Amino acid sequence: MSSLPPLPAQPSGTPWPTDEWPIGDLHASADQAKLARLVDHAFAATPPEDLGETQALVVIQHGRLVLERYGAGYGPDVTCHSWSMAKSITQALVGFLVDEGKLDIMQPADVREWRERAGDPRRAITLDLLLRMSSGLAFVEDYAPDHPSDVIEMLWGKGKDDVAHFASSFPLAHAPGSFFSYSSGTTNIVSRCASQAADAFGPDFEAFMRRRLLDPLGMRSARPKFDKAGTFIGSSFCFATPRDFARFGLLYLRGGVWEGKRLLPGRWIDYARTPTWQQPTEDGPYGAHWWLGLAGPGSFSAQGYDGQYIVLVPQLDMVLVRNGKTPAAMKNNVKRWLADIADCFRN
Repeated sequence: MSSLPPLPAQPSGTPWPTDEWPIGDLHASADQAKLARLVDHAFAATPPEDLGETQALVVIQHGRLVLERYGAGYGPDVTCHSWSMAKSITQALVGFLVDEGKLDIMQPADVREWRERAGDPRRAITLDLLLRMSSGLAFVEDYAPDHPSDVIEMLWGKGKDDVAHFASSFPLAHAPGSFFSYSSGTTNIVSRCASQAADAFGPDFEAFMRRRLLDPLGMRSARPKFDKAGTFIGSSFCFATPRDFARFGLLYLRGGVWEGKRLLPGRWIDYARTPTWQQPTEDGPYGAHWWLGLAGPGSFSAQGYDGQYIVLVPQLDMVLVRNGKTPAAMKNNVKRWLADIADCFRN
């Protein structure tokens, strides 16, 4: 972790955005002409074929809102999908419990389905392996309606009433720790472990979320979704406005500090952005429920289906939020577009 680039502190004199975002100006060194072309392209009246529909773009630099644009029907008060950006929120919730000593990520995860049979090899799966998508569990993460898909069955089919039980019932496909496989089922197992550690399910766990994370940041629009078993569906469902997603991003960019108070340990933020695999996956390198490197070295991001992004660029002291509806085949185009947005601010 010592090789990680430092995270910037909130600039002196810049208010924290708990109540409202302070407004700033684009720096004179920014390539404003290129930036305007990129933004105008994304928000064209007819969604461009390379990006699909962009609903919102929020750019925070040095703790201030410097650029904001919305598509038709969207605005600062309209909530958007998180989809898998919720995974990074789940990682934060686990961090609170680790800090309290209620969870140890290096110990076997407390999963009842794996304790039921003596010698079950899944007992070797730790929370660390789950957070790094390296559990070895068989789980098909595919959103195409005509493809076999465990994630669709979990969220909308026979697993929807108890997402963690559904996901934890899968056998091993690989030895724990030997194979990276991105899985929403994995996150919902983590989410239930967090509820067990907090001794709180359903409304009680939502109260925990609000007390420890959402309320301190001023994320008043946030709406987490729970299954009938009371588990936060941390893989996929925490609706919020783009400005509130930016607040969550700023917490991590500030190393877990908010309004001068430490909410999450700095080591937990560093854990999130420490690579799981040195070699990139198809979608880039991965940390612990955060993706790495989208906008250059040291950047890390929460990413969701249909092109939802919270991108943190420590080198530029920047948070980028993009919400939209982009077909999966175009997702790399959106990633390049976001990287190009960030590049407009490089000297």
